[in-house]
Parts: sequence; C-alpha cells; structure tokens
Amino acid sequence: MNYADALVYLDAHATYEKTGLIDSPSLASIERLMSVMGDPHTTYPVIHITGTNGKGSTSQMITRLLMAHGLTVGTFSSPHLERVNERMTYNCEPISDEEFGEQVGAIADLEVLAGVRPSYFEITTAAAFRWFSDIAIDVAVVEVGLLGRWDSTNVVDAQVAVVTNVALDHTEFAGPTKADIAREKAGIVKPNSAVIIGETDPDLVEIFMSAGGAVVFERGEQFDCIENQLAVGGRLVDLRTQTTVYSDVFVPLHGQHQGDNAAVALAAVEAFFASPVPEELVLEAFQNVLIPGRFEVLNHLPLVIVDGAHNPAGADTCAQVFFEDFHPEGRRILIVGCLRGRDPAQLLGALRAEEYDVVICCTAPSPRGLPVNELAAIARRVGCDDVYEVASVSAACQRAFDMATVDDAIVVSGSMYVVGEARPYMITRRIA
Repeated sequence: MNYADALVYLDAHATYEKTGLIDSPSLASIERLMSVMGDPHTTYPVIHITGTNGKGSTSQMITRLLMAHGLTVGTFSSPHLERVNERMTYNCEPISDEEFGEQVGAIADLEVLAGVRPSYFEITTAAAFRWFSDIAIDVAVVEVGLLGRWDSTNVVDAQVAVVTNVALDHTEFAGPTKADIAREKAGIVKPNSAVIIGETDPDLVEIFMSAGGAVVFERGEQFDCIENQLAVGGRLVDLRTQTTVYSDVFVPLHGQHQGDNAAVALAAVEAFFASPVPEELVLEAFQNVLIPGRFEVLNHLPLVIVDGAHNPAGADTCAQVFFEDFHPEGRRILIVGCLRGRDPAQLLGALRAEEYDVVICCTAPSPRGLPVNELAAIARRVGCDDVYEVASVSAACQRAFDMATVDDAIVVSGSMYVVGEARPYMITRRIA
C-alpha cells in the first residue's frame, strides 16, 4: 500500500473522527490485531502517559531524556497537526511516507484474518507498535488517545505509567465528576508499573495510588518543580526528585505549567532507570524540547501564537500564559474554531475571549467542525464586541494579518484542527 492508499484506508475507518461517536468501549479489536501480528508491543519496554492536558509536552520531554541516554525511542502521540506521520516517530523523526504506507497496508491485510474492523485510532496504534518492533527501538513512549482504560494503547504493559493531571473532558464517555475520569485514566496502571502522579488533588491522587501499581511517586512528595521563573523563550526551573535537585534547567516552552510537566517527565525517566539522571543529560534533553502547536510562538512583529487548547482546562492555561507573560502594545486578536460536542461558551470563557480586541471565528476543518455562524453568535453572547465570521482557517488568518500592525498579537486556538491548518499558513506568511 502506498501513502495515498493508506490515507484513503484510514479515512474509511474514521468513524469517531467524523462523528465524535464510539462503539461500546472494548480492547477486543486491538488485542486481536496484536495477536495475529505476534504481539509486537511486547518486544520493548513502554512508558505510558495519560492525563487531560500536558500529555504531548510530557511525552516529548521523556523522549528527549531517553535519547540523551543514547537510547533509540519510538514515540506514539495523537492527534497530529499537519500530517498523520507525526503520530509515530523514531528519535523525534516522523515515519516516512513509504514506511507509513507499508505499516498501514500490513494492518489492512490482517483485517480479514483478524476478523475485526478496526477504527482509525486502532489502525494507527497497531501500525506504530508494529513499526517500533520492526526497527527494534529500545523503548516506546506512548500517549493515551482517550481517557485510558479502554484506549487502544492500553494493550501495553507499561513499566512506567504516567498521569499528568485530571480535569473535566470527554465527559460524554466518562463522568460526570473528575473522580470518574480519574478512575478511567487509572486503568493504564498495571501490577508491575511504577506510577508517576502529576495530579495533586488528594482525592484524585488516592484513586491512582490504589490502582495497583508496584510503586508510586507523587508530585509534591517524591518529586516536584520547586522554582519556576519566566525566561527569554521559556522557563527556568529547579526540579527535585527523590535523590537530586536539578537547578537552573532551561525549558524552551511557555507557561508555568511546563515546569510541572518537566518534573513529571524527569520523575518518569528516573523511575524507568531506577536511578538519578546525570545533570548534564537533563540540561541537554530539556533544551532540545520542541512541541509544535502547543503555545508556540511563530512570529514577533506582529506576535503570532498558536495553541491547540481544545478543552476548558487547556484553554484556561493558554489564556493564563498569554495574559500573564505577553503584553503587546497593540491589539489582541483571537482566531478561534472548535468542534461539535464541546461547550463553546465554556471554551471561549476559558480563553478569555471577551478580553480580546478582535475575535475572528472560523469553522474547524473537520466533519465535526462547529459552523462559524453558531460559534460567532456564542462569542457575542459571552461578551465579545468585535466579532468577525470567516468560513475557513486560512481566510481567518488572512483577515487577521490584513488588520494587524507590528504592535498587535494574534492567537490561534480552540482546536488542534484549526492550529494544524493555521500553522503552515502563519509560517509561510512569517517568511514572506
């Protein structure tokens, strides 16, 4: 199967991506696929990561820390920004088109033999695990796609199970409380897992502590970020583990929350090796972290920021970082689009959309994209004064640039789909 054929095959299986609906939760299909392939996911150790927000940042930090030790690392993440290849990487390099077509083609060939019709996410999960085995990685870093217990990635038996945090999201599948969501996320903990808990709510922490892991490390107890200062281009943090304090670690990411993510990542890697990480490797690893689409500054005159925040907790973090750390002399311009199934009023409120001088609404480029007229009506209802309706993301970006001066700030948020389409446009415009 070539790359184009692989994309067609995936699209034909993209029920959730198109409707937001999933069948009854089960690991039966992915387990059957893994079985007929000879269980490739058992041929390497795994660090498994769940959490409402911060999974992408934490997994990239963990990957860099492992690479600094000289290990070859396969990383599986979701969703992608621009190309599906981004979901599976080898030492931070995405799988090639040729290899991607080969791996997806192998899953397609096995579909009849396995007697299942896998979902889009199950296909990409199986393809990644098979590819990691084929190229003989030393360790896999695997992000959960949805919650945890019934997520396709949960066929792995993780040596380290990581929880970044818990907030209300995907309540159509779990809820209505944070405790319900925490119980689903705790499903990734296995009897032999070292459990790294980034969440600090005592009631939620107890859920993860009692999930049956072999050993538990809790933020604020066994590890923490003890100093966290704004620096040019990111944060300067001090990190504490059970054995060591790492001082003046530069993390080239924006937002105070990235210090917490860094502490979680470092604790996870120390648990993996069951030993401290040499300080020089910590400094090397963190300074190389790059996370496209997560509060990423693409330009300065005007200031252009893209952030894939798509739930209220993530949007609140985006707003906090922007309004506390950035102070443009000119206007604040927000480009926003979101998916159906979210609460647009909650999302806009968390983004503090009413505090922007201009809000440009667009339709997210997805079958589940909320129509621009509906989003704009909600934006006006929550207090946004100067609201524009623009059908496409690229047209919204053009409108923002047409009205912006060098003193203004443009923020793109609300959906990874919106950021994924806006980012290449913004980069091209920046170069121009």
